[in-house]
Amino acid sequence: MTSDHGLSTSRSTLTDVNTFIGPYPFRHVPHPEPDILVKVLARDAVQRAWVGHLPSAFYRDPSHGNLELFAATEAHSAILSPVPTVRPDWPKWETALAEYVALGVPAVRAYPPQWGMGPQDSRMQSLAIACGEAGVALLLTVRFEDLRQRHHLDSAGDLTGAAIRAIARASKQAHILVTAAGRATIEEAHWGLTPDERSRLWWDISWIWGPPDDDLAHLIRTIGSDRLAYGSGWPLRLSQTPRANLDLLPADVADSVLASTETIAPRR
Repeated sequence: MTSDHGLSTSRSTLTDVNTFIGPYPFRHVPHPEPDILVKVLARDAVQRAWVGHLPSAFYRDPSHGNLELFAATEAHSAILSPVPTVRPDWPKWETALAEYVALGVPAVRAYPPQWGMGPQDSRMQSLAIACGEAGVALLLTVRFEDLRQRHHLDSAGDLTGAAIRAIARASKQAHILVTAAGRATIEEAHWGLTPDERSRLWWDISWIWGPPDDDLAHLIRTIGSDRLAYGSGWPLRLSQTPRANLDLLPADVADSVLASTETIAPRR
């Protein structure tokens, strides 16, 4: 895989677009500290990471979590890019978004299922429009854990294909990155959109199966490698998984190029 805008297992610059720091409310997560994340990235030969604050997904007001995120990543600003959380149902969210954009963030995170927002919620569409106008990507998360292993108090469902499609259609300027989606969700959303709408939507590979199912190879053949980005889901998932799945790609797709964050992030 060779391209200035691609990801390769041997590429000199590689960005993980889906990492977190901070504790998880429903089970113990080992080593959720930024210092450990930096070491994990170095071990896996990944040069940069977009970093979210994991507990902020469950806060009514994520602003305090965002302050913690910026403070925790400041010492590693050359490697870790903070991706703060913005709730479009919270007062003055537009002001918060403008402040984060001024700080140069590549994207902001939103969690519709955790906030009780359905597929046609106009507030999420307003956030997508605002992100498009501001020139930052909107990062969505389908799931944190498989339904079979969730705590009984973790009642939020997965982000649906219908919700993803509605957000993607909200703005012709919005760039949307969906993380932790499997093949079924990706195909449901992708094939339900027009080519123009698909061009503004990317998927990380953290929840896409490699061998023996070879879902990653299938998606590269069908939706195209330019719609995919490198993501691990650390610390909720093993950071080595996406790298291994890339290394195990069949020969007919092994030279395909995966889209990088340089393509995903809108130019300001």
